Amino acid sequence: MSNQDSKSRSGRFDLPANELVENFNATIPFEQRVCPFDIQDSQAHATMLARQGIISREDAEAICAGLDKVAEEIRAGKFVFSVKDEDIHMAIEKRMTEIVGPAGGRLHTGRSRNDQTTTSTKMYLRHAIREVQKGIRALQAEFITIARANMSVIMPGYTHMQTGQPILFSHWMMAFFWMMERDFTRFGDLYRRMGRCPLGAAALAGTDFPIDREYTAQRLGFDGPTENSIDSVSDRDHMVEFNAAAAMCYMHLSRLAEELVTFSTQEFKFVELSDDFCTGSSIMPQKKNPDIAEKIRGKTGRMYGNLMAMLTIMKGIPLAYNTDLSEDKEQVFDSIDTLLDSLAIMTPMIAKMRVNAPKMRASADLGYANATDLADYLAKKGIPFREAHHIVGAMVNYGIKHGKRLDDFTMEEYRSFSDRIEEDIREEINLETCVRARRSFGGTAPERVAEQLGRAEAVLAREDEELKR
Repeated sequence: MSNQDSKSRSGRFDLPANELVENFNATIPFEQRVCPFDIQDSQAHATMLARQGIISREDAEAICAGLDKVAEEIRAGKFVFSVKDEDIHMAIEKRMTEIVGPAGGRLHTGRSRNDQTTTSTKMYLRHAIREVQKGIRALQAEFITIARANMSVIMPGYTHMQTGQPILFSHWMMAFFWMMERDFTRFGDLYRRMGRCPLGAAALAGTDFPIDREYTAQRLGFDGPTENSIDSVSDRDHMVEFNAAAAMCYMHLSRLAEELVTFSTQEFKFVELSDDFCTGSSIMPQKKNPDIAEKIRGKTGRMYGNLMAMLTIMKGIPLAYNTDLSEDKEQVFDSIDTLLDSLAIMTPMIAKMRVNAPKMRASADLGYANATDLADYLAKKGIPFREAHHIVGAMVNYGIKHGKRLDDFTMEEYRSFSDRIEEDIREEINLETCVRARRSFGGTAPERVAEQLGRAEAVLAREDEELKR
């Protein structure tokens, strides 16, 4: 995107743009969502020009009024977007000039499309970040609601998808809360890093007009102007970083989706997804497929691809502006839409999910989930843990061969492995006891999970204030 409009082209070139070139070069078909922000930064720029005496106050007022009319036309669906205008910046300025006359031609004084497009895109991206954060908060709130409603439910915890130790279902659910909390803060950090306004950097070197970049930055909600005009127009770190944060957030959604797919199978039956978030089979009438969870899991590939596309676009671009940078929007816009849609659909899907507590409890009773607790029991009796680990491994081997759980052993069988085992062993390796014993900070003991939920609710209450700013 150069800073040449159609009039400057006709002065410099003998031939009009080839129609193939117009279509190939145009960004206007997909960047229309940026229009409100382009209008805002244009109005701020016009007002600043008048404040500085660069254009008359009357011209600035006419420009701002004309831009308001353009905004009304866009909202009403009456605005005609054409690839001949190349991008929304030229389309809006051209239509505004048609409305207000020659005064409209003074709007572009002291700026370039290079700083203009970066400013409006940054504004849109900051708006999108807040929408994403709201979506994350809504999903996190459902995690807390479900965890509180199932505080007594015990399930098997897994490593390597093999039964490890018994845990509370609420503890499992809250693992995803804290994943999403890191996503929330990542987007918040990016929002703050995007607090510098490029407007006024012009084409690459700044401008010889006495503009006030502090004024336009503050008026547009930024913390201040960018420091270097060359970097200002060639920087797309915010686009790359948004895609990176979105890809990580989507990785977490995909992991949750994978667990939902697995745990809703006939083999597990830990949860059942609501009918309105599942589909059937074209040939097998008994099927209830978790297609939405699978779809979210599948879209992870495009989110990763969007990040790689942005990184590849930016690789090796010389300073300052190059038209390669006009390829920055489609991937980012796709990541925004995909993430927002997925957060919006995951939230009610989780909310309507049915938790099968008896099946989880029964599964936790299998697979020798209390073996670690038996080893800990022996360690507390004075046996070195590594030796205790070996003893319990032999007991599990014996149990497998004889079709017995550790809880089913007779005292004679227990003592054949260690004479340190006493009658209290049955209570010590009871699943409820095992869960209650994990009292370390962040553990699965009921009181620890309750504390965790309290902290999570405090996080939502405290950081929701950020979304209001």
